[in-house]
Parts: sequence; structure tokens; C-alpha cells
Amino acid sequence: MLRFCLKMPFMGNSVKRVLFVNSEIYPYLPESEISNIGRYLPQGIQEKKREIRSFMPRFGCINERKNQLHEVIRLSGMNIIINDVDRPLVIKVASISAARMQVYFIDNEDYFHRKQVYADEQGNFFADNGERAIFFARGVLETVKKLRWAPDIIHCQGWISHILPLYLKKAYKDDPIFSGSKVMLSLYGDIENETFSKDFKERVLFGNITESDVDILSTPDGISLAKLAINHSDGLIIGSGDVPEAVKAAAMESGLPVLQYNEASMQSGEYIEEYNNFYDQI
Repeated sequence: MLRFCLKMPFMGNSVKRVLFVNSEIYPYLPESEISNIGRYLPQGIQEKKREIRSFMPRFGCINERKNQLHEVIRLSGMNIIINDVDRPLVIKVASISAARMQVYFIDNEDYFHRKQVYADEQGNFFADNGERAIFFARGVLETVKKLRWAPDIIHCQGWISHILPLYLKKAYKDDPIFSGSKVMLSLYGDIENETFSKDFKERVLFGNITESDVDILSTPDGISLAKLAINHSDGLIIGSGDVPEAVKAAAMESGLPVLQYNEASMQSGEYIEEYNNFYDQI
């Protein structure tokens, strides 16, 4: 059963293009609740006759030969400046043939060529994870601009996508490619207890974004980052059963449409239909 809180009228089936911004996609990363959604949700939405594009970081543990990744030269070649350093943006692509679906990968040697995903071998959260999230968000938006593909819904899943809603609504708000785009945000308990660098708030600043826009990052942790993403989204999904209470409270207090977590539908795969219907509520 579809369970959500709506404070907006039903807008009809107007969503034609959905951009998925994923932290994890199976089989490129091991199976998990998030990676399985990253794998099967885009396929399911595509099978419902919507156009999709799907992105994730090109983590160093992804075997390029096995997964047949190759660079897209026409999309690569630009630089993204973070902390006064130019970082080359490289775009790669691979296909999941069973799903008839392509996956675009945001790549950069400094940020994504290490073998671990978010933490080192001792389990320590990488000190530059904040910068990696900034690079990923800007890399996705710049690549979509180059593709000249205007999404109706941008569905962000996983903490590394949580800077994107801010950038879309502030720094890219006047870009015609994104003029009709709405942000759907899935929330998980993926980095509840992790902390970013003390200057994370300053490094997020870009374009016309001001310090007051990111004041919530004065406490630079996973909870604050999720709240920042909520503040710049148009619809919210409680994506798992372990979402921190503080994040769930922020979601319910936001006044946005919220699709609640449904364990049974996640296990049966019916969540795809629920998510698909929810897109039309935004």
C-alpha cells in the first residue's frame, strides 16, 4: 500500500525524464539496500516508459575491465575548482545489458581512485569526503548540461548526493536545462555518526550560495548534511528502516510530501510502483 503525506495537489502524469544520482549501484558495488535500489529502481522506472539517466561515483574498487567502463571523451575535459584547486572531471560509462540501461560514472584521480569507498582500511571516514561529495554533485550537473537532457525529477540517493539539491536550487537555478527540475531525496542511515572536515561549510560555497545558505553545516556531520538536502528538495522518501530520528523529524516538519518506508514493498519489489506514483505527486 502506498503511504505518504501530501500537502500538494495531484499534478497528473507529467514526469517524463528521471535523473538518478546514486551513491551505490549493484553490481559495481556489493549488494546492499542502497545499491540494489540503485540497480533496480532506474530499470523499473524505464520499463514504465519514462526516460532515465543514472549516475554514480567511479570508486577505485570498481573493475573497469570486468565492467567494461570506457571514457566518454565528448563529456570529459572540463575542470571543477574546489578549494582553489582545478580538478579534472572525467566521465565514464558502462551498460547493464540485462536492464538495457547505461550508467554514467563521475571520475577524478584524486578523489575516486583509492580502493576503499568511504573509509580507509581501519574504518576511518576519509577526511576529504566532503570535497568528494561537492565534486560529485557539480560533476553530475555539469555533465547533464553537456548532455542537453532536461530532467523532470532528479532523484538523489545516498549521502554523497546530498550537496546536489543545494546546488540545483541555488547555483544552477537559472540554467534552462534545470528550469523544470524537481528534487526527490531518499534518506538512509548511511553516515549518521560521521563527521566532515571543519571547513566543509566554506568549501561548499559556490556561485551565488552564501554562508547563511549553509549555516546548518556549522556542525559538519551526516545529520546536518541530510537536513541541508531536505531544505532544498521537493519530495522526500524514507528509504530504509534505520533513518536517524532527527532526520525523520526534519523530513516530517519540512512541509514536503513524504513517502514513508514500507519494508514489505521493499522486499517484494513493489516499492518501484510506489516510487513511480510518488514522482507524479511532486
